[in-house]
Amino acid sequence: MDGDMIIGLAKVTEAAAIRSAKLVGRGDKNEADGAAVDGMNDAFASMPIRGTVVIGEGELDEAPMLYIGQKVGKWEMDMPEMDIAVDPVDGTTLIAKGLSHGIAVVAMGTKGTLLHAPDMYMEKIAVGRGAKGAIDIGKSPMENMINTAKELGKDVRELTVLLQDRDRHNYIIEAARRIGAKVKVFGEGDVEAILTCGLESLGVDIFIGTGGAPEGVIAAAAIKCLGGDMQCRLKPYTTEEINRCLKMGIKDINKVLTLDNLVKGEDIYFSATGITKCEFLDGVIFNNNQAITHTMVMNLKDRTTRFIKTMRSNIVS
Repeated sequence: MDGDMIIGLAKVTEAAAIRSAKLVGRGDKNEADGAAVDGMNDAFASMPIRGTVVIGEGELDEAPMLYIGQKVGKWEMDMPEMDIAVDPVDGTTLIAKGLSHGIAVVAMGTKGTLLHAPDMYMEKIAVGRGAKGAIDIGKSPMENMINTAKELGKDVRELTVLLQDRDRHNYIIEAARRIGAKVKVFGEGDVEAILTCGLESLGVDIFIGTGGAPEGVIAAAAIKCLGGDMQCRLKPYTTEEINRCLKMGIKDINKVLTLDNLVKGEDIYFSATGITKCEFLDGVIFNNNQAITHTMVMNLKDRTTRFIKTMRSNIVS
């Protein structure tokens, strides 16, 4: 069954990536996202699960497909009930502009596994396996950088901090500069960025910043599969957002969400397919009527990370 899950989930992100990749550089991020949603939704139909989307494209009245609460999969009685979290395009603006670092991602776990994160901002901090236990979102960025470097056995001047290039993160950059740590910034795509911390060979030691809460849960599934560590804290800015938290059963809005709060248990799966080239995956390559995709699939229960190169023929333009 695990083999069916892994291949099935890979097909889901591959379908999204292929549909979206046809629109790379065409200037319409909504069209690229819509194409990915269509592909992902179609591919879910053959998954051997009884799945429910808990993080998706929005509520029922906001999204025609992959909306929160939508049922996906074959839904046969002997199949497991699963929580599904989707981001058909992580980096829609990147795809529209023909830039790198656009991926299609899905996280999946048994029912009740994934935090039902409201669509708002969330503070996030993440590290790979080597620095597990060193981070504390209640401490300052500087303290977390110093503690991470210590846990990794590095001089803090050898530490690389990854964050999104936004004015709200200037205080993190200033903290890194004061202690001599290296800073690497990215424009868009929280999930791919956080994943680079878990894939320790890529040279990123710690991710710090504020971004989308749904993307935080998806990234947490990947970080857990990779043996890393992550902490988050919701950051509502309006009364409406506070009420949304309460409606979803989140009573303590300031609670520090550990990795096990974000993603419970061991039956966790994650898949990412490159739409355009990113740090750890090549993008979709079209050759005549073929599409070549590059996918990373992870399964926490058996501690595996697989890289799959797939060639599909008879791709319609």
